[in-house]
Amino acid sequence: MDIQIITAEKPLMAQARPRKPAPFLPMSRAEMDALGWDACDIVLVTGDAYVDHPSFGMAIIGRLLEAQGFRVGIISQPDWHSADPFKVLGKPKVFFGVTGGNMDSMVNRYTADRRIRSDDAYTAGGEGGKRPDRCTVVYAQRCREAFKDVPIVLGGIEASLRRIAHYDYWSDKVRRSVLADAKADLLLYGNAERAVVEVAQRLADGEAPRDLNDIRGVALFRRVPEDYSELHADDLDSADEGATRQKGATVIRLPALEQVEQDKEAYARASRVLHRESNPGNARPLVQRHGDRDLWLNPPPIPLTSDEMDAVYDLPYARAPHPSYGEAKIPAWDMIKFSVTIMRGCFGGCTFCSITEHEGRIIQNRSEGSILREIEKIRDKTPGFTGVISDIGGPTANMYRMACKDPKVEAACRRPSCVFPEICPNLNTSHDDLIRLYRKVRETKGIKKVMVASGVRYDLAVESPEYIKELVTHHVGGYLKIAPEHTERGPLDKMMKPGIGAYNQFKRMFDAAAEQAGKKYYLIPYFIAAHPGTTDEDMMNLALWLKKNRYRADQVQTFLPSPMATATAMYHTGVNPLRGVRRGGSDKVEAIKGLRQRRLHKAFLRYHDPDNWPVLREALIEMGRRDLIGSRPDQLVPAHQPPGTGKAAGTRRPVRPGGKTQRFTTKGLRVMK
Repeated sequence: MDIQIITAEKPLMAQARPRKPAPFLPMSRAEMDALGWDACDIVLVTGDAYVDHPSFGMAIIGRLLEAQGFRVGIISQPDWHSADPFKVLGKPKVFFGVTGGNMDSMVNRYTADRRIRSDDAYTAGGEGGKRPDRCTVVYAQRCREAFKDVPIVLGGIEASLRRIAHYDYWSDKVRRSVLADAKADLLLYGNAERAVVEVAQRLADGEAPRDLNDIRGVALFRRVPEDYSELHADDLDSADEGATRQKGATVIRLPALEQVEQDKEAYARASRVLHRESNPGNARPLVQRHGDRDLWLNPPPIPLTSDEMDAVYDLPYARAPHPSYGEAKIPAWDMIKFSVTIMRGCFGGCTFCSITEHEGRIIQNRSEGSILREIEKIRDKTPGFTGVISDIGGPTANMYRMACKDPKVEAACRRPSCVFPEICPNLNTSHDDLIRLYRKVRETKGIKKVMVASGVRYDLAVESPEYIKELVTHHVGGYLKIAPEHTERGPLDKMMKPGIGAYNQFKRMFDAAAEQAGKKYYLIPYFIAAHPGTTDEDMMNLALWLKKNRYRADQVQTFLPSPMATATAMYHTGVNPLRGVRRGGSDKVEAIKGLRQRRLHKAFLRYHDPDNWPVLREALIEMGRRDLIGSRPDQLVPAHQPPGTGKAAGTRRPVRPGGKTQRFTTKGLRVMK
C-alpha cells in the first residue's frame, strides 16, 4: 500500500442546505410546533444538559446537521427507566444519534478510587445521578425500544474510546465494543463532523446502515470482503504485529474479544496495533472478532481544514443553555462561557491521556478571523461578560498551527508522539502565529484581559523565549498550570513525558520573565500518583523533590485507567505496548493496583499532611529509609506524631522555619501560606 497525502474529496459544507436556524434545537413538541415541524429528521440523545455552544459536542453536531438541511431535535438527560421519554419528539425520519456527553459516563460518575462523585458539572444545578452508568449503552437500548426500525448511530467520547474490546476499570474486566452492547447500527469515532454529515445524507437517501462501510471514522459489524488480504496481528508468536505493508486492499486482524479477555499479552498487542494505526495518512482498516461477528473499523477521519473548522465554529449557536433550565447553574457552562477554543488535537501522545485517541495527533486550527469573531460574540452576547477572556487554547495551550514541516513525512509517520523521547526535527515548533493571535485578541475592543488556562506544553515553550515572555507579561493571572507529572525517569518514560530538566528550564525562564515584568507569579505543577511503571522509591524521590522545592499538594491525582489509553493497557496487562508485544518476549511494567499501595503513592504526594505520617513512616522503615524520618529539613516526616495533629480537627500544618511554603492543588487552585 503506497503512502499518500490524504485530503478530503469534498469540503465539509459542500452540500450544505441551510434552513432558517432554530433559536435552540427543540427539546419538546411545543418547540417543534413553534417551528412548524411535524417531525424531526434526526433526534440526538445526550447525557449532558443541552448547552447550545461549540464547547458541547451535541450542539456542534446538531447545528452542523441543521446546516445540511435536517430538522434536528435534542433529548437531554432523559429518564432511562422506560422508553417513553425517548418518544417525546416523535419518531425521527433518519436516525437517532446517541452520546454519553462531553465525558465518558463512568469517568464522570466515579473517582479513581471507584467512589461515586456527588456532583456532575454537565448537569443543571451540578446535580449528580442524572444519567445512568454506561449511558451510551442504556440510551441506545431505550431508543431501540421506542422505535425498533430507526437506525441508531453512536458518537462522542464514550463511544469513541470504547470502540473495540477494552478494559473497563470500574468492572475490572474486558468489555466488548460498546457498539455490540448498545445494539446500535453504526459507531462514529474521533472528530465525527465529516462522518455524521455523510451518514445523515446517505441514510436520508435510502441507504441501509450496513452499506455505509466506506466512510472514514465508522465502526460497524461486517464480514471481511473477499478482495481484502488479512494481516494477522492476532498471532502473538509472530514479531510482525501486522505491520507489514503490501499492495492491494488489506485489513489488520486484531486479537479477538475472547483472546483479549483471557490473554493479557493479546490485549497489549491489540492496544499497540490500534495506536499504531491512528495516522489518517497511512492507517489501514482494523477488524476484531466478537463471537460470531467481525467488528470493522475504518481508518480515522481526515482532519478538518481551517476553513472547515471556521465553518463549524461560525454556526448559529445560541451560546447559552436551553431556556428550560431557567436560572439553574450548569457548572461546565459557567467554566467555559468566556473561553475560546482555537485548535483541536494533541501530538504529545501522553499514555495516560485519551485526547489523541479521540481528537488525533494532527492539530486542527481555526483562523484568526474566526477566533476574533467569536470573541466579539462573547463580548456582545454573553451576559455577565466583564472584558476578561478566561482561556484561549485547547487540549494544549501552545500547539496552535504547529505541524510537521513536510506533509509527506507527516502522512508516513507512525510515531506515537512528536515530542517524545525528544522533539522531532521535522516538527515546526514556532510560536509566532500564536503570539500574533494573542496580540490581536488583546487589541479587540472591549477586551481587558486574556487568560491562558489550558495546560502549557513546557518542552515546546522553551523553544520560544519570546512566547514565554508574551505569556507571562500578558496572559497569566497569578499562577499557570503545568504538568511535569513526575520527576523520575522510570514513570516518565511510561508516560512519554520529558524529564524534569525541561520543567526546570521552563521554570527558570518563567521566573525570569515574571521578574522582568515586575510580577509575582507561580507555576502550579500537576503530578500523578500510582501511574504504571512507578515504584515506591520513585514516589519517595518525588516527595523529596516537592519538599526541597517547598511545594505542598492540597489535592492530588491518582492514576485513573480511562478506556483505550496506552497506560490503561499497561495497568491491566503489566505489559508495555510502547514496545513490541510477543509471546514470552514482552517488556513488563509494574502496575500499581492494590488499594494500600495506591494510597501510599498518594500519601507521598501529600507528605506534609499529618494524616499521612503514620503510613509514610511505616513505608520508609520497610524501604530501609529510616534516615528520612526526623525533623531535619532534608527529612520527609517527623519521627513522632505531635499532639493535636493527624485526624484532630483544627490542625495547623507546621511551616518550615526560614520562609513561606507554597501550597498548590493539582486542579489549578493556588493558596499561599
